[in-house]
Amino acid sequence: MENFIYEYPTKVFLGEGMVEKHLAEALPVLGNKVMIVYGGGSCKRNGTFDEVVSALTAGGKEYIEFPGIMPNPTYKKVLEGAEKAREEGVTGILALGGGSVIDASKIIAFQAANEADVWNAQIHHTGSPDKPALPLGAIVTVSGTGSEMNGGAVITNETENVKTGLFAAAPLFAFLDYRFMETVPRRQVLSGAFDTLSHAMETYLGSSLAMNPSDDIALGVMRNTVDNIRSIIDDIHDKEARSNLMWDSAMAENGILKVGRLMDFEVHQIEHQLGAYTDCNHGEGLAVLEPVYCRHVYMHALGKFARFAKYVFDIECADEKEAAEKGIDALESLIADMGLPHKLSELRMKDSAENLLTDETLRAIADSTNIFTHGPKTLTHDEIYEILKESL
Repeated sequence: MENFIYEYPTKVFLGEGMVEKHLAEALPVLGNKVMIVYGGGSCKRNGTFDEVVSALTAGGKEYIEFPGIMPNPTYKKVLEGAEKAREEGVTGILALGGGSVIDASKIIAFQAANEADVWNAQIHHTGSPDKPALPLGAIVTVSGTGSEMNGGAVITNETENVKTGLFAAAPLFAFLDYRFMETVPRRQVLSGAFDTLSHAMETYLGSSLAMNPSDDIALGVMRNTVDNIRSIIDDIHDKEARSNLMWDSAMAENGILKVGRLMDFEVHQIEHQLGAYTDCNHGEGLAVLEPVYCRHVYMHALGKFARFAKYVFDIECADEKEAAEKGIDALESLIADMGLPHKLSELRMKDSAENLLTDETLRAIADSTNIFTHGPKTLTHDEIYEILKESL
């Protein structure tokens, strides 16, 4: 394994009724005035918001609201949230939602405490923010991204047509209660679950010379994710499967799978830029791109793909090439069973696919995608363009 230093900042509360039982005891770290950040308002319609506010009130906390976080949060929106936090004298941020809300909350917490612009500092290497972020907590209502487990945040800068990761603030606590996912649409539950699978896959496919504990754990997380996806397909209200998927999501992004190894994550880079241009659903974009990418690179990591086929999909083949190909076939079949798109033209976008997925746009997406050098094969921008064309 590569050398590493591992530290885990987030206290996790997983299980039914955890918000009601334990949120009040977690809240002191957020100070006396809390900004609740959320999305379109479903948390108010399903009672989640009221449950959180009850805990805040019981703990003697003042709170304000910052709603309207969109599925692919924009930098303009998070700057608006940071400005409001400063103006209102907020002492802590509480994210109530899925990955987009948590990502936005991380940047709000960081930017609210710093005058230097976070995007310019990290993307354009201007003056560095030097103050710690406001304390942050998360209550997960849609799982899949694992954002509650780390300090990374994926934000879209619409002015620059770039969707990318920034590093800000890791939540000090995270609540994972499957009840808060009960009203989430089936397709969103499944697209989130595929995001979890993709995280574990892309970590596993990073270059490493031999099997190591991180790889073995990744295979276990992938297998458990697939098994519970199948349970959810059969019964969307399966409590045990929902809880398992929330923990799979957390495990895929809490750093454990990544320690002591190099990572791939090229598919995520492609999808980020696809999302920057089309505003498509993240998990669905991954579902379209992942099998196509795998067929482009599997010959450069036959052993890894063969083990993936064996341990995740129970495929036994003496020939590694055959096993690898059958594993990718099994992945495609799973995506079909989940009812997720298998072509870019089937994705939900801000405009019609015909208007957005022009050859010129595909070329722009490919040329602006970050290149990762630690996957099975280092792609060129031309190869990314071919993957996008094959995915149409």
